[in-house]
Amino acid sequence: MQTVLLLFGGESTEHDVSVASATNVAQVIDSDRFTVLYGYIDRKGQWWSVNSVTKELSKDSKQIFPILGKKAFIVGDPSTIIEPDVILPIVHGRNGEDGSVQALGQLLHIPVVGCDMTSSAAAMNKYITKQIAMANNIRVVPFTTHYASDKNPDYKEVSDKLGAKLFVKPANAGSSVGVHKISNQEELDEALKDAHTHDEIALIETAINARELEVAVLGNYPDVNVSAASEIKPDSEFYTFDSKYDESSKSEVVIPAEIAPELSEKLRQQAALIFRLIGGSGLARVDFFIDTNTQEVFLNEVNTIPGFTNISVYPKAWEHAGITYGVLIEKLIQLALEQKTYPTFG
Repeated sequence: MQTVLLLFGGESTEHDVSVASATNVAQVIDSDRFTVLYGYIDRKGQWWSVNSVTKELSKDSKQIFPILGKKAFIVGDPSTIIEPDVILPIVHGRNGEDGSVQALGQLLHIPVVGCDMTSSAAAMNKYITKQIAMANNIRVVPFTTHYASDKNPDYKEVSDKLGAKLFVKPANAGSSVGVHKISNQEELDEALKDAHTHDEIALIETAINARELEVAVLGNYPDVNVSAASEIKPDSEFYTFDSKYDESSKSEVVIPAEIAPELSEKLRQQAALIFRLIGGSGLARVDFFIDTNTQEVFLNEVNTIPGFTNISVYPKAWEHAGITYGVLIEKLIQLALEQKTYPTFG
């Protein structure tokens, strides 16, 4: 049997989403094939050995410390060692899907499920993702950037270039955290202030009337599978954090999306391309906008650790394709174990 270290929690604003996702993952891992160890990352970034997915530490919870280069962790004191065969991170946002955990796995010489350090960092940073996309003829919504140290831009000057209605978002954040739709100077100033609480760089984008579609990617290059597109129908003006995760949300997911076959194929091709361009492996969810007026396709973002909650699109898309939740997790673990590392670790 192979040993899996299931990581969850984390320091980001998506801590609770991570716990919800990990709860589902833990329920479907085949206990006949895998021994599961649980690693809880608290909101301060400390790692703890726990007996199950939880948000509460018990009195006997012990901290986990990595032993670099040894494929192992110390649990509590040097006499207790765990040696997982693979790390399964279900940790969203900063210090989770931004390459941090992936880099630690590389230093430990333990395979990590999903994208590596470089591709995770590139995908997490929406500005970098856009640059890669534009350099390879994948369209993105018109945008500009703003740094926290810069003077706030004049709304009229920005709107003359990008339109009267704009979106402001942090470059490094997920789950629509820090995202605002604005249409005047006061709203722009407040939106930038909030966005910069999450990241040094903020993006200011044209707000287009669009359908939101998501495509699931699974595999290691060149053997990559791409799902049919799923359409998000949010219950608010745009797909907010609450629209995604609140139990009272009325948002809907339509799988497969009701779009023309040629448009569906275009989305699948572009999802596979951007996954390859960032050096993706294992999994990703690639999100697109379809302009409702012109039918133009725009890449929105690439999510390398998508949600695995009860309402998350990624597992639902593969379930629609005939891959059950449990089989999907097993495939992801095997993909990590098959992935070649450089240099080859002893």
